[in-house]
Amino acid sequence: MSLVPAPQPDGPLFAEVNMGGDTFAPTVRATVVQASTIFYDTPGTLDKAERLLAEAAGYGSQLVVFPEAFIGGYPRGSNFGVTFGSRTFKGKEEFRKYHASAIDVPGPEVDHLAAMAGKYKVYLVMGVIERDGYTLYCTVLFFDSQGQFLGKHRKLMPTGLERLIWGFGDGSTIPVFETPIGKIGAAICLENRMPLLRTAMYAKGIEIYCAPTGDDRDVWQASMTHIALEGGCFVLSANQYCRRKDYPPPPEYVFSGTEEELNPDSVVCAGGSVIISPSGAILAGPNFNGEALISADLDLGEIAREKFCFDVVGHFSRPEVLSLIVRDHPAKPVTFTSASEKTEDAHK
Repeated sequence: MSLVPAPQPDGPLFAEVNMGGDTFAPTVRATVVQASTIFYDTPGTLDKAERLLAEAAGYGSQLVVFPEAFIGGYPRGSNFGVTFGSRTFKGKEEFRKYHASAIDVPGPEVDHLAAMAGKYKVYLVMGVIERDGYTLYCTVLFFDSQGQFLGKHRKLMPTGLERLIWGFGDGSTIPVFETPIGKIGAAICLENRMPLLRTAMYAKGIEIYCAPTGDDRDVWQASMTHIALEGGCFVLSANQYCRRKDYPPPPEYVFSGTEEELNPDSVVCAGGSVIISPSGAILAGPNFNGEALISADLDLGEIAREKFCFDVVGHFSRPEVLSLIVRDHPAKPVTFTSASEKTEDAHK
């Protein structure tokens, strides 16, 4: 039996498939803000935040991330008068003023931030000092582009002397929010080095990993690149750029141990804000030159392309060998049984 070749069409048998674009993977324009707090002036800092947010929105940004403790301030250089076994009156007064600069969540400043996000139609991630009674927390607040407050993340583990003035977060405030521009969450400064916290966020599907910080060292960049590669996510790190003159002058505010070396223009935090892709490529920054808005377009299709190689909580996990339990309920020091009984009665 002879084989007769089939007639060949004039054109190619199969049409070429263009793999260069993905209509189902949007591009998101994101901005990290590198700027200083107006220390001890929360209303003034809120006004500055709005000016920066308006400018970022004018560039077409859909997501804007501010630094750690932007509202309320990072008390760089201060020791609050603490030595082992002693606290000075001046240090206590410093804490009183710092406490007065913090914000309640919820509260009027949160409402103001929500209105700003809605006015400029951006998703807003804002570092604040949260006041809960007389305990302060280093917190990140999340807002959507419709002006709704989505929730918060409290820093789980303050670093070093931060533990003197900030409380510890718990597992109930490590959210990842699913939004039309991606799944967004945050970790603050050195808690980004906590592998189990990162794993919990990866398990929640984080795609846009926000890392507000106060760390301007070169080694910070290595951590940000590692997280982008490990999580297969975009990493947006925002740090303050501060000069001595952004803080009150001495003796009202003193940089312990270094004050005599500083002049008003001395840089006390050099920034280093950066945006990194899931492949580890630097999309924008790091910037060490001054206050700036640092922006990049995030191709969300890149997440799937990199997860194909490595999905830390998917095909690259070994749950029968290694697993993580996250206690994500609020850790309350006092529970009133009468309140819980009333709640149970209401549901009967």
